[in-house]
Amino acid sequence: MELRHLRYFVAVAREGHVTRAAEKLHIQQPPLSQQIRALEREIDAPLFVRHPRGVSLTDAGRSFLADAEAILASVDRAVVRARRTARGETGRIAVGFTTSAPFHPLVARAIREYRAQRPDISFVLEESSSGELLAGLRDERLDIAFIRSGLADPQGLSVQPLLQEEMAAALPTRHKLVRRPRLTLKDLASEDLILYRRPDGRGLYDVIIAACAEAGFSPHISQEAPRIVSTLNLVAAGLGITIVPASLSRLPLEGVTYRSLTGRPALKVPLNLACRRDEHSAATLGFIDLVRRLA
Repeated sequence: MELRHLRYFVAVAREGHVTRAAEKLHIQQPPLSQQIRALEREIDAPLFVRHPRGVSLTDAGRSFLADAEAILASVDRAVVRARRTARGETGRIAVGFTTSAPFHPLVARAIREYRAQRPDISFVLEESSSGELLAGLRDERLDIAFIRSGLADPQGLSVQPLLQEEMAAALPTRHKLVRRPRLTLKDLASEDLILYRRPDGRGLYDVIIAACAEAGFSPHISQEAPRIVSTLNLVAAGLGITIVPASLSRLPLEGVTYRSLTGRPALKVPLNLACRRDEHSAATLGFIDLVRRLA
């Protein structure tokens, strides 16, 4: 049994007449009659009662008509969904990001605007370290990832730079340096520094250490935290200061005060977009294009 047999049967059932159905289907009446009889033999039940001027459905025919129409409607919906997916109008995008990335307004704006343009696209979000995010791209668990580091091992992946974000100092609210409206990196030379640990935050960690060296000092790292938000909690507890992407200053946290960092060296951290080089999903490619344009 083929889909065309179902379409032939439904056409005859709706018209109540084989000749009129044949005209609608743009085929000859004798081949259509043959196809209907072949369908009845396959089902092993008569579907129509033949009259001198038309046909009517048997009980078996009425039962078969309901299922045949449902099958054809399901096929039509499947075709529409496939076409929309091919055009990137529907689908699912799995987005990964490092701990600091979602605080940058670009990330939320890109997702918000894409959903507004294509409401049938769903997003799945995952936070993890850069290494785990890149592994997720390679095994196709993720579609794109916002990361701070570059790419040490390309292996089928591409990292596209989006922007350079300024950094800010996060200090305990009662710290003496809070009295200053802005700070230089060298003002922090004698302070206890809390950093997002290197295996998880290689991009941030390396940028901060390199900038301190350029400023002429080696920072005193008192603690390392597994998450960048954890560094802020330690700051709130008065255990030291930290340096974070400026977008994190949008995160209000009792006991923490943010100050911009000015002067030389200019301390900035990248925000990059990682994806597969051979990405073929229209929905994902459309989102990548939007992110690049917004950046």
